[in-house]
Amino acid sequence: MRKLYTLLFALLISGFCFGQELLLNGDFEAWTDASTPTDWTKIESTAQESTEIHGGTFSAKHTGGTSDLGQTITGITPGTSYTISLWYKVDAGFGDGTDARIWSYWKNGASNISDNASELRGPNNAYFDNNGNVWTQYSVTLTAPATADSFYFEVRTYGTAVVYWDDFSFFQEAVSSPALGITSPSDGENVPGPDVDIELSVQNFDVANGTGDGHIHYTVDGGSTVMKYDTTPINLTGLSTGSHTVNIELVDNSHAPLSTPVTASVTFTVVETQTLPLTESFDYTATEALAAQDAWTNYFSGDDVLVVADNLSYSTLNGNGNAISFNGSGADPVIDYTPTSSGTIYASFMLKVTSFDAAAVDGYFAVLRTDGGSYESRLWISPTSATTYRIGISNGGTLTQVNSPTTDYAIDDVIFIVFNYDIDNDTVNAWVNPTLGASEPSAEISEPSGSSGNTFTQFMIRQDSATETPGIVMDELRIGTTWSSVTPATLSSGETLLTNEFKIYPNPTNKGYVNISSRSNSRMEVSVYDILGKQVVNEKAVDKTLDVSNLNAGVYIIKVSQDEALITKKLVIQ
Repeated sequence: MRKLYTLLFALLISGFCFGQELLLNGDFEAWTDASTPTDWTKIESTAQESTEIHGGTFSAKHTGGTSDLGQTITGITPGTSYTISLWYKVDAGFGDGTDARIWSYWKNGASNISDNASELRGPNNAYFDNNGNVWTQYSVTLTAPATADSFYFEVRTYGTAVVYWDDFSFFQEAVSSPALGITSPSDGENVPGPDVDIELSVQNFDVANGTGDGHIHYTVDGGSTVMKYDTTPINLTGLSTGSHTVNIELVDNSHAPLSTPVTASVTFTVVETQTLPLTESFDYTATEALAAQDAWTNYFSGDDVLVVADNLSYSTLNGNGNAISFNGSGADPVIDYTPTSSGTIYASFMLKVTSFDAAAVDGYFAVLRTDGGSYESRLWISPTSATTYRIGISNGGTLTQVNSPTTDYAIDDVIFIVFNYDIDNDTVNAWVNPTLGASEPSAEISEPSGSSGNTFTQFMIRQDSATETPGIVMDELRIGTTWSSVTPATLSSGETLLTNEFKIYPNPTNKGYVNISSRSNSRMEVSVYDILGKQVVNEKAVDKTLDVSNLNAGVYIIKVSQDEALITKKLVIQ
């Protein structure tokens, strides 16, 4: 493999003009012992392999469970592009196509500053498929964010997969001519809206208004070209939920493209940020995907979590609307809420386990997630027989704490769960079937966290695999910063419901008006913005009909707020 590696290095030098390899021992030729490749700082369940190799003498082998290989790469230059390349082979017949993946982050000091799922995606939307038992290359080029000083690179294997890894490379591209990069958001990233900053990196080009090398042109969703004469972030306001694309180009002082065009583009998805406390009653149409609702967005790929015509009840708390159902492997829907960096973030819901796989094992299914994408509080189901289980909690990827060893719950039991992350004290806690409407009791399950300085922004539903995720029905999700906000005795009229319970119709409209409906009779505040962010309507609607007869045909953004609930949608005037 030394010859192959030398050839790859030579090709990269030729293509990137005196770039630099930054990953150490990426060819896995150096080992301290049969389970420890040198220069790797996180090594779990890894074995030296001398038969299944991409080249040279050795590769690294993972055999199911949770197996990791990680290394922190220092000396990162913000705004510089880096190409990651690796070779992998998945043994045929092992794993389900979602058991091997990249798990990496840009970092600033000890803090993660980007979500790995947004940055690095394998051939199956972050996962490496079973690939016919042949060596396959994966590579991607990334631009370091403005605040990055290092990069944590890790590959991880789950479940029953048998995966071989070889010839890893993290290569810095050299820059000698004008270069343009978008450092945030990342391509494919889910971004809380409706306001988004596009951060830029420009090298070897003086951006100014007539006194430098030229300036910047950009468009949003194919709209009008906007001129920009500095490298400060592009501030986009009033974006609707859904996908948006920003195209950027360096131009000379006469607005003409450079002789060799220099462009950059990013496509990202704007997601709603919910106000805390929130109550999610899953009041959507049965059989629809949860991620099809405005407040929810899928991470990764696979089967959807579905809305089902069901209601659960626990004690005096009865479900409203519908419920959700999921099992096995698939997409992981998330809901974004107000960033919370102090105090405690709580989540509660009613749960019914409906079935177990014949080979069921411990698996986590609900996560409190940080702005950097870390899974800091994970709720687990731990099977104790073919029909019973216990609830567990952990701060990491291994189940460490379960509820009372004398308490098992049976299939089709309805239980009420609260779990949290105490940010001030860095502790994860959980309660099963606490008294509703009462003061917060001592935690039934508790574990110190090895993390600190976290900001929580998401609740995630996790579909891991057939063995790790049983059949589950979930109802009445609540997220808040106090115990009382997530453990009410009944649903009170004052609870903040999700913003997507608003309906705006007809949309598109050619009638000169739109109707806006919601469950509340309170007055609404309505604003409409054009595609460049200029406010063109600002009214208080009492009769819930908005006059848009003065607007020209085109695409607009409508923002409606009522009783602390907020929605932002695309509005089309015909």
